[in-house]
Amino acid sequence: MTFGDQGFPYGPPDPHDRFAAEQHRIAQDRLEQDRIEQDRLRRRRRNRRLAATGTGVVLAAAVAAGAVMAADGNGGAGPTAAPPAATATGSGPAVPSVDAPPPSGAPSSLPSLLARPVIRPEQAFPAKNVRVQDGSRYTRVDLATTTDCTRGMSVELAEMIGQGEPCARMTAALFTDADRRSQITVTVLSFARVEDATRVFMMASLDPVTYQVVSLDPPPEAGMPTVPPGSAGVFRRVMTVRSVVFANGQWGDGSETGEAELTAQTEGLLRHVNQTVVAYEDGEAGEAGKTGGNGEDGGNG
Repeated sequence: MTFGDQGFPYGPPDPHDRFAAEQHRIAQDRLEQDRIEQDRLRRRRRNRRLAATGTGVVLAAAVAAGAVMAADGNGGAGPTAAPPAATATGSGPAVPSVDAPPPSGAPSSLPSLLARPVIRPEQAFPAKNVRVQDGSRYTRVDLATTTDCTRGMSVELAEMIGQGEPCARMTAALFTDADRRSQITVTVLSFARVEDATRVFMMASLDPVTYQVVSLDPPPEAGMPTVPPGSAGVFRRVMTVRSVVFANGQWGDGSETGEAELTAQTEGLLRHVNQTVVAYEDGEAGEAGKTGGNGEDGGNG
C-alpha cells in the first residue's frame, strides 16, 4: 500500500471539540479584522523568538539523549479525540511563518551525521514481528513509503514544511498487538537539514491536531477493521537528529476505554522505532533493531 490510496481515517471531532475550534476561529478572525497588519507583525516576531530558543534545546536533547518526546496537549492524561480529516483544500487560518535557523552549540560530529543518506524503509522497520522493551510483541501489517511526503500529512503541515527544504522521505508502518485489537501507525519523517525537522517537531508539538500525519488503514488481507472516524486515540512524537517520528494509536473498534494500555502500546512502539532510527542516524546501525533468523526485531534496551 502506498500513501494516498488508503485515505484519511480521521473523522470529524466530537461536538465539544468542534464548538471549541469554531469559537477559536471566530476569535482569531475578529482579531485579524481589527488589526491585521499589527497582528501579522507581532506573530512573526513571536515565532522567530520561539524558534530561536526552541531549536537549540530540541537539537541538544536529540543528539545527546537520542530523542525528544512530546505529550499531547492534554499533558499525556490519556487518549484524545482523533483530529479531523486532512483535506486537499480548506479555508482555515494561514500557516504561520516559522524560522528555524541552524542551532548553535551543535556537536562537531553533526556534519558527518547529516552526510549519511536518510533512513530507508527496511532500516527503519527491519522486521515484521517486533518485541519492545517491556516484552510486548507486535506484528507489522502494512508498510508505506514515499518521497512525496505531502501525500501522507495534513495540508497545514505540508505548507509549513514548504517554508524550508522538502521532506526527503516519509515511511509509515501499521502495527497491531498480539490480540489484534490496537492499530498503531508509526511514521518516520526525515529531512536533509536539522532545522527543517526541528520546525516540524515544534509545530506538531504545539498543535498536533493541525500539524498531523495520517494513520494507515489496514489492508484487506490483514482481516482487521478500519478504525471508525472520530475515534479517540493517543498521539505522540519524538525528534532524532534529522527525523521526526510520529505514533498514532487507536483501538480498531474505536473504543474509548483501556486508555492506559493503549498509551503504553503507542509509546512502547514509538520508543522502539526511535531507538532504531537514532542508531542509524548516529552511525551505529546494528546496535538497535537486531533481526534474528525468525524475523523478529528484538527489544531495545
